[in-house]
Amino acid sequence: MSRAWFITGTSSGLGRQLTEQLLARGDRVAATARRTEALDDLAARYGDRLWRARLDVTDTAQLRAVVDRAFTELGRVDVVVSNAGYGLFGAPEELTDAQIDRQLATNLTGSIQLARAATPHLRRQGGGRFIQIASIGGQIAFPGMSLYHATKWGIEGFWESSAPEIAPFGIQVTIVEPGMTATNFGGGAVLGPPLPEYADGASGHLHRMAAGEVPPFDTPGDPVRIAAAIIASADKPEAPLRLTLGSDAYALATVALRNRLEAIEAGRELAHSTDF
Repeated sequence: MSRAWFITGTSSGLGRQLTEQLLARGDRVAATARRTEALDDLAARYGDRLWRARLDVTDTAQLRAVVDRAFTELGRVDVVVSNAGYGLFGAPEELTDAQIDRQLATNLTGSIQLARAATPHLRRQGGGRFIQIASIGGQIAFPGMSLYHATKWGIEGFWESSAPEIAPFGIQVTIVEPGMTATNFGGGAVLGPPLPEYADGASGHLHRMAAGEVPPFDTPGDPVRIAAAIIASADKPEAPLRLTLGSDAYALATVALRNRLEAIEAGRELAHSTDF
């Protein structure tokens, strides 16, 4: 049985890959992007099974209007995928106010506002599913990526709290946590203006990487397999709250969580000592 999906950020990367695979298997896709012309080839191939709309998720009024129109014109949307996002890298004082505002508005506020816009529709139709494309960067953190991590840790907390609130309406949630994936993520990343004080640290290394002076990060994640795993998770009757994808994501998360738990256990006596 075919289903209808609403996906943000479909012009490239995982959003594009999800759209291609869903259309190929016979589903309908409401594909949104800032550059909808990037989907012209899919529109020519699949006709009206691809519904397109121009959308910048930082424009909340536009986002609400596009969501409303998609649910109205498609009649029903079974799965909403919040995928639009990018990386902002650099030490905090290297970043401009505008860069910080844009990063938060795209990766965090945009995802929250999409959930707020779509939830009433899903509730009224008797259920559905949210899939949040997050990152293993919501469980771990690297120097030089503080604002990016702030958005990913933030969206993890948002859904951890919101998922049980909307579960009684038949709405299930999955947070997808990929590791480094062979998409154009690095090409779309933004760096703050470099300060010489950080040249020898993580931020300086990222600037040298962007300039091609040092090798890029390894990207073991296969976007085709990652997209297929995401789609398969939506086919299951019970949604996993988290979907960690990629060998690097698994390794990084298990080490970080074990270290965090060990640190908490080491402070057990102190924690109890501060009670009345």
